[in-house]
Amino acid sequence: MKPQNVLIMGAAGRDFHNFNVFFRGNNSYRVVAFTATQIPDIAGRKYPAALAGEGYPEGIPIYDEKEMPELIRKEKVDLVVFAYSDVSHETVMHKASTAIAAGADFMMMGADHTMISSSKPVVSICAVRTGCGKSQTTRRVCEILKAAGKRVVAIRHPMPYGDLVAQRVQRFATLQDLDKHHCTIEEREEYEPHIQRGVVVYAGVDYEAILREAEREADVIVWDGGNNDLPFYRPDLEIVVVDPHRPGHEIAYHPGEANLRRAHVVVINKIDTANGDDIDEVRFNIHQLNPKAMVVDAASPLKVSDPTAITGKSVLVVEDGPTLTHGEMQYGAGVMAARKFGAEALVDPRPFAVASIQAVYEKYPDIGILLPAMGYGDQQIKDLETTINSTECDLVVIATPIDLGRIIRINKPSVRVQYELQEIGQPTLEVPLKRLL
Repeated sequence: MKPQNVLIMGAAGRDFHNFNVFFRGNNSYRVVAFTATQIPDIAGRKYPAALAGEGYPEGIPIYDEKEMPELIRKEKVDLVVFAYSDVSHETVMHKASTAIAAGADFMMMGADHTMISSSKPVVSICAVRTGCGKSQTTRRVCEILKAAGKRVVAIRHPMPYGDLVAQRVQRFATLQDLDKHHCTIEEREEYEPHIQRGVVVYAGVDYEAILREAEREADVIVWDGGNNDLPFYRPDLEIVVVDPHRPGHEIAYHPGEANLRRAHVVVINKIDTANGDDIDEVRFNIHQLNPKAMVVDAASPLKVSDPTAITGKSVLVVEDGPTLTHGEMQYGAGVMAARKFGAEALVDPRPFAVASIQAVYEKYPDIGILLPAMGYGDQQIKDLETTINSTECDLVVIATPIDLGRIIRINKPSVRVQYELQEIGQPTLEVPLKRLL
């Protein structure tokens, strides 16, 4: 039979993974294009021939998602595969309708065809939305496993925004490795806290090759998920984080709802700062969708380097970028710290935003008076630095997982806001982890 022409809709992560594990070398399909969204500067590039394998001597072109209807007609696409995460169910069906109207079938791939099995125990940490608290939950899991005497390797959901061939398999054991691999701010936010705790991190593009390398030095693999995507590896223990600051989102976003339905353990994070009715709504939805899951209550208490510096000051709050953009949060740990410690006012950075940072506000107009720590490339990092230094304020409150001062020069006083996961009552995460071990 003639192979089906396939277009994969993605954001430089799940799309490449689905291609690698299912479509690469599959004679029933011919992938004619990827489309890209969410991440800047991906469209216009190619998925390289060195990674695409036989049948793709020129590589596979990547287009802007806006071009999808025309691509379907031009390339005679039979099947559109949706392969990115943290979008509402309604949005997914709008994409499906667009593909169907242009003449193609529409598909979302599930776990069985996209998960890779490991020879080592796998613990996955995923979420129902970006910004729920996966990172601090992953750090807590690694802490418990290390205390039990296990060699732990964390494998992070992909963020391959540079040279894809060079990024096929990446290993991060020291802070110098971050510079060696030319990491973006987003990558540093995820890798640096692990490295500082003595946990080796792997990431890249080819996740089967990554897993086989990681297995050589690990007793346990910890899958550190991104956005609200499904795990790339078949987990022995599946932990999913929910956020009572966004009640109802756990049943309204893809593939977050699928994660919730699959979970062995559900962590209700931020209980210390959420409204009681919202916590009850989330707890009810967990029970409705996954009554057999173990539920762990948790908080992420704030730690500020100098709380007194905030009192009475006009502050610029810098929050984690993806949490504010496709995570759709309108506040984060920085805002909560500013309110808790008596800031006089939050300063609006939008009048001072330049170039690519200004473009972020145009694309995500609901961000409001916060500054997302966007840094997908050298120029955007420079634009972030210029925006911070141009903003008229007394103090910068930095609530990103890394010390921005290591990457950019800030010309005014600043404080850092950090947070770690803290379980409340019983059960704790030690219970399911000890069962696994």
